Amino acid sequence: MNDCVLELSNVSKKYGSFTAVDDISFAIPKGSIYGFLGPNGAGKTTTIRIILDILKPDSGTVAILGSNSAMTVRHRIGYLPEEKGLYKKMKVWAIISYFATLKGLDRKSARRRAFELLETYGLKDFAEARVESLSKGMGQKVQVLSAVAHNPELVILDEPFSGLDPVNQAVLEQLIKDMAANGHTVIFSTHIMQHAERLCNRLLLITKGRKVFDGTVPEACAILPRRVLVESSDDMAVIRELDGVLAVSVQAQVLSPIQAVPDNEAPAQRLWEIQLQENADPRIILQKCFESGIALNRFDYTPPSLHDVFVHLVGSEAKEHQFR
Repeated sequence: MNDCVLELSNVSKKYGSFTAVDDISFAIPKGSIYGFLGPNGAGKTTTIRIILDILKPDSGTVAILGSNSAMTVRHRIGYLPEEKGLYKKMKVWAIISYFATLKGLDRKSARRRAFELLETYGLKDFAEARVESLSKGMGQKVQVLSAVAHNPELVILDEPFSGLDPVNQAVLEQLIKDMAANGHTVIFSTHIMQHAERLCNRLLLITKGRKVFDGTVPEACAILPRRVLVESSDDMAVIRELDGVLAVSVQAQVLSPIQAVPDNEAPAQRLWEIQLQENADPRIILQKCFESGIALNRFDYTPPSLHDVFVHLVGSEAKEHQFR
């Protein structure tokens, strides 16, 4: 790719007999928001450290901003590590300014940039406060602003939403959108699917150090068939015969809110799952039920979410892999 800012080719990393990153390849185009997704311990942080040349891969290659080492282009990169820390006695504006000078800004420009960021993202009133007086969420925001104060071309954020309340999560999401809108490339790792679903142009899903998906959110959601959930005491044999229906199965027997135990004399209410082909219209189910006299207590069509895909692809493997 001519506009590729980062490319990994067959990268692997082992610790003894344990494989932390297993033959991962991907490419990230300029200006995109790219998510590293996976359960805790999937290998996200190890992959990021290899990208930044903090760790050396056992095999494979990394190309970043036209270089084979992040160290040679480090002033063009912003990085928020998973293990976060700030100088507690420094003032908020000063810590942001300090990190900007480390990445090449002169002192005057760094100070101006610090105050601009603090005002834009709701921290202007805390500019003169010492870092030690901040809440965990406020400190996290300051750390993020410190990572981007030098206006880097490529920003890598490792679990940036950790410790943030919903309001500050929204502020950080806006910061990520702003950077991408200005032509920067943003990579962030997370195990919370909602952030990726709202933000990412593309995403990488890894588990046990292996890549299991690389593509857009719509492409990920297309992995799972669309489904309709209906609750009824009637049989669904006529639904099985409809064009576009892949499968019909009972998910559970349903008790009414006032039932403590099933009533053997009443028809059993069941929750049915009806899987549909990609282009099938869910309304055909509702129409057929009406035409056939099938009484419904519930009709629910919700497209597959990224969380559904995550659970489908990762499953129980997430519980087995605890190394990062």
